[in-house]
Amino acid sequence: MINFEKFALDNGLRVIVHTDKTTPMVAVNVLYDVGSKDEQPDKTGFAHLFEHLMFGGSMNIPVYDEPLERVGGENNAFTNSDMTNYYLTLPKQNIETAFWLESDRMLNLAFSKKSLEVQRNVVSEEFKQNYLNQPYGDFWMLLRPMVFEVHPYQWPTIGRDISHITGAEMEDVKSFYHKFYNPNNSILSIAGNIEVDEVKMLAEKWFGSIPAGETYNRVLPQEPHQKQARQETVERDVPFDVLGKAYHMASRLDSRYYAHDLITDLFSNGDSSRFTQELVKKQKLFSDIQAFVTGEIEEGLLVIYGKLHHGITFEEAEKAIEAELDKLKASLVDNDELQKVKNKVEATLTFYEMRVQERAFQLAYGELLGDASLVNHEIDKYQAVKPEDIQREANAILIPTNCSTLYYKAKNNHNEQ
Repeated sequence: MINFEKFALDNGLRVIVHTDKTTPMVAVNVLYDVGSKDEQPDKTGFAHLFEHLMFGGSMNIPVYDEPLERVGGENNAFTNSDMTNYYLTLPKQNIETAFWLESDRMLNLAFSKKSLEVQRNVVSEEFKQNYLNQPYGDFWMLLRPMVFEVHPYQWPTIGRDISHITGAEMEDVKSFYHKFYNPNNSILSIAGNIEVDEVKMLAEKWFGSIPAGETYNRVLPQEPHQKQARQETVERDVPFDVLGKAYHMASRLDSRYYAHDLITDLFSNGDSSRFTQELVKKQKLFSDIQAFVTGEIEEGLLVIYGKLHHGITFEEAEKAIEAELDKLKASLVDNDELQKVKNKVEATLTFYEMRVQERAFQLAYGELLGDASLVNHEIDKYQAVKPEDIQREANAILIPTNCSTLYYKAKNNHNEQ
């Protein structure tokens, strides 16, 4: 149980405080309610670009990292489809430095031509290195637009095309910043050795005078129900064939999400999982095969991703996967098998919550979903899933008409496919 208090400033900034006197550190998390799903189709990658730009200096702080390092702090950030998250930890006696740093870049980021050029180049190189020049790097760039025809989940966080970043104009960048990086579109979460009254004082002092900004009303195109199987075959200079299968699944706030997540754990979480035992060890079709959920806030994907052994055809591999899906759909999973994966989930969640940095994020993420207290009910929701729920949901979503398949073929593999 993570105890916390929350309040809001007049400008709309939501603040969450979790006090933990057992640590000398304080974690500060600033979550902005903007991700790649909020971008325009012809101007993608902006949320990720801002993950970099926000470290490029603000009105009173030319270099973000220097003051933080001087007081023994460290920081990082990440962007995904749904959010942009900045986090730092520092000793409790230096907490005001964190409020100064984060409020200054929320109030007025320093938009210099040099900073924009530098960060455009950094992101451009990241795009090339991780998506264009790395084996299997374009997997998601191929799979996502096949699965999502209208929803902005159709492009990865890095962006749809490298030209969207290299061609980003100062006017476009400033407009994106002023639209999303405001107090009323963000959540400040503090966890560690600090009292609520001190956070209230510091939040009001450093963030209270920042203008709220316009209210952003998110209206996204809804993905139509997929009614037929989709397939695509590509050939690349990679060492192994890869088979990717993606199924539409429930949103993060849907009660069915927990069954969908546990289905993937039954298939591939650990050495005793079904895919590992049957497809890797027994049949020796795959060198590695994983099942996982993408976990987006809106309706996301249940994905199966496997690297085939040389000499195995896509047809053989796919047939074996389908057989495993059919087993789950045909009969109830054993209670002991289901409890085993539930216990793994509980252990993972409990381990994450040992760190104040993770607690600060989880509270902010829960608040983004609607209520910070959601963090205290996740384990119960997983434990409540029954074998009947697993079977019902497997039959509902693991069907050919709900599936998009990517055959990612190695150029030098001359097997008949």
